[in-house]
Amino acid sequence: MIYPLKKGDYTRLTKFLDGANTEKFGAKSHNYPEEILILSGRLYDAAFDQWLSAGYYASRPPDEVHGPFIADGECLVLEISYPSQSHEN
Repeated sequence: MIYPLKKGDYTRLTKFLDGANTEKFGAKSHNYPEEILILSGRLYDAAFDQWLSAGYYASRPPDEVHGPFIADGECLVLEISYPSQSHEN
C-alpha cells in the first residue's frame, strides 16, 4: 500500500481481485473528503449495505464511514482524495 503525504491530495486506482474481502480491516473513515468512481466490476460496501457497480460515483464527506468491501469479480476503483481539505487544517 502507498501512503499519501499527510496533507497532499492524491488520486489512485485500486484493483480488488475476485473475492477480495476487507472485513478484517473493518470499516474506515477519514477527516477529509473523497470521490470514488467504480470503473469496472462490482463491490459490496457493508457500511451502506449496497452493491456498487461500474459507473457508480460517490462524493464522500469527511468522517463518512465506508467499507468493509467484498469484490464480486475483479473491480477497479478510481479514488480522488483531498487531505488538504481536512477539517483538522
